[in-house]
Amino acid sequence: MENVSAVNEFLLLGLTSVQQLQPFFFVIFLIIYLINLIGNGAILVIAILEPKLHSPMYFFLGNLSCLDICYSSVTLPKVLINLLSAHRAISFLGCITQLHFFHFLGSTEAILLAVMAFDRFAAICNPLHYPVIMNPKVCILLAAVAWITSFFYALIHSVMTAHLNFCRSQELSHFFCDVKPLLELACSNTVLNQWLLSVVTGSISMGAFFLTLLSYLYIICSLLLKHKSCRLLHKALSTCASHFMVVCLFYGPVGFTYIRPASATSMTQDRMVAIVYSAVTPVLNPLIYTLRNKEVRLALKKTFGSKLFKDCQQHH
Repeated sequence: MENVSAVNEFLLLGLTSVQQLQPFFFVIFLIIYLINLIGNGAILVIAILEPKLHSPMYFFLGNLSCLDICYSSVTLPKVLINLLSAHRAISFLGCITQLHFFHFLGSTEAILLAVMAFDRFAAICNPLHYPVIMNPKVCILLAAVAWITSFFYALIHSVMTAHLNFCRSQELSHFFCDVKPLLELACSNTVLNQWLLSVVTGSISMGAFFLTLLSYLYIICSLLLKHKSCRLLHKALSTCASHFMVVCLFYGPVGFTYIRPASATSMTQDRMVAIVYSAVTPVLNPLIYTLRNKEVRLALKKTFGSKLFKDCQQHH
């Protein structure tokens, strides 16, 4: 077997080759990243500190916020550095590490969104048994399964990609290290890697998506058949609406990117779509949940409003 460490680094071609556009992209992505850190950080803080939010729904929401901070931190800091740098290199080890954590956190989010949908199903369709079904031990177990399963799934990707021989080029047609652009550079057999990407990644993302849709379908059917009340149905769906928006924003681009086979023309499309699920979706999550959730808004005002008031009193 050839020594794969012969490739010491890859060159990330980035978002654009137009020099004049790079400062503009830098400002946009810096704003996106800061909003992500502040918004998701605030939700994580209130999920921990506010006693009224110590319920399964907000436990998973706190997990999602932590996940989104980490998820965007895998790619965006490097993107920002490269937008200001003429030499956009990433080491071989750095590239494989970025690939691993990107798929680890992305897969965790896919499973976690399905778990959150099941939580809403249990709360709305089985309110009397809900405290038993979603007890603290079950919540921790479901979150642990999402994180651990995804870690080992991503480990398979990173190990298999690291063992490929790269001899065509060192220029990666992306703004971060991902499996598909790396397979384009490989000169060894990538059939197993392509299968893993299309079948396994597709199964995890689409499987989680269909489980999520199934949960919502059960919610709608249960409310219509049991209560036959449009008002109650509207109230329940408004609670789930924010979650459903997040689901569509995440699963749609992921399915578009990984289920399709790679081609020369698809790489540009993949790069654009990757911006949605790696940068835009994590920053929209706190905005969507905050704007549509009264309990979160009240907790934010209570936690951060009181601190701001105390700070103002100290200054005066």
